[in-house]
Amino acid sequence: MQLKILTVDDSRAVRIIVKKAFKTYNVEILEASNGVEGLAMAAKQLPDLILLDVTMPVMDGVEMLTKLKSDPSLKAIPIIMLTAEAGREMVLKIAKLGIRDYIVKPFKEDVLNEKVGRIIDLRPISETQARRKTLSDPCEILIVEDKPVIIQQISQGIRVPSWKVHGVASTGETIDYCQKNVPDVIVISLSLPDEAAYTLFRLLRSNMKTKYVPVFALTVKTDLHAQQQAQQYGFTSILTKPIDYEELESKVAKAVNLDTSERYFFFDQDILVVRLPESTSTTAINEINAYLKPKISEAVDQGFSRVIFDVHEVRNVNMALIKLLVDAMLVCQELTLKYGLVGNPQLVQECRGFEESKDWKFHDSIDAAKLSM
Repeated sequence: MQLKILTVDDSRAVRIIVKKAFKTYNVEILEASNGVEGLAMAAKQLPDLILLDVTMPVMDGVEMLTKLKSDPSLKAIPIIMLTAEAGREMVLKIAKLGIRDYIVKPFKEDVLNEKVGRIIDLRPISETQARRKTLSDPCEILIVEDKPVIIQQISQGIRVPSWKVHGVASTGETIDYCQKNVPDVIVISLSLPDEAAYTLFRLLRSNMKTKYVPVFALTVKTDLHAQQQAQQYGFTSILTKPIDYEELESKVAKAVNLDTSERYFFFDQDILVVRLPESTSTTAINEINAYLKPKISEAVDQGFSRVIFDVHEVRNVNMALIKLLVDAMLVCQELTLKYGLVGNPQLVQECRGFEESKDWKFHDSIDAAKLSM
């Protein structure tokens, strides 16, 4: 399982150095620019170690350290303080609060690696780990729910063929299952009797086998109290009933670091095609947005000079879609790429009703768009 290191520093340069120092290790680097952001990130992600700068705006490192040590769920996280030479004496004074070590700025990467390596088990990234998994890779989701119909609905609702859903009904069954086979994601229903969901969450987080497995809370959309409680406990994410399966798939993919770009991006000979799905939901728009610039930049690096945005499957135009396409065209213009649009008659007509898209020229097929570029 990938370890997490949280770097809390107002200097972007220092955060970049930290990311670079652990580039070859199986470590996820989380970032925050001040103590307030750092506390929120620590509570949400429960990192294995925190690199904490002393001098920061909004909330400095000393105040954040004090708050961390007063929080029962965060006080055990090991902390290395970062300080300028002039602040060394202050760090030594606050060491009694419970820091594991300190590093004086500026520092070299090998010093950082050595000190961190004394506290957590740094392991180099293997060739298999270096390859980011995609939707075609297996992913096992364990559903903890005492209503069999919900488990059946989730099994049928997930559209990714390589994903497997297994259901159990109780805490005991969950622990037994995880001892034999650790799933990629665990979804716990908050409606389990006697607050068993929260007891189970604590057990999973205290077990080395499941300590870092993403755990989702499942509750009804109207139960805001349960959702707030799940956030406070530190659940990875929250799913609400009735379940939006597109959202579920997106959250699972993000939690296990899956590359879902193959849903929207592919190469057709010497052209990058960006294909939007029929439903331009917020989830789909956000996913495409996250990949847009990296994928277009990747295409440029590989020698491609043309991009086609294929929206012929889209049935309803909204401002989120318009903004996505405007941003995409701007990226192409920045990189001096030729681009074209493919759409259906209904979409073309709807686009004419928006100021931003009224003059867009659409083609009725990818082949027609190719010929025009």
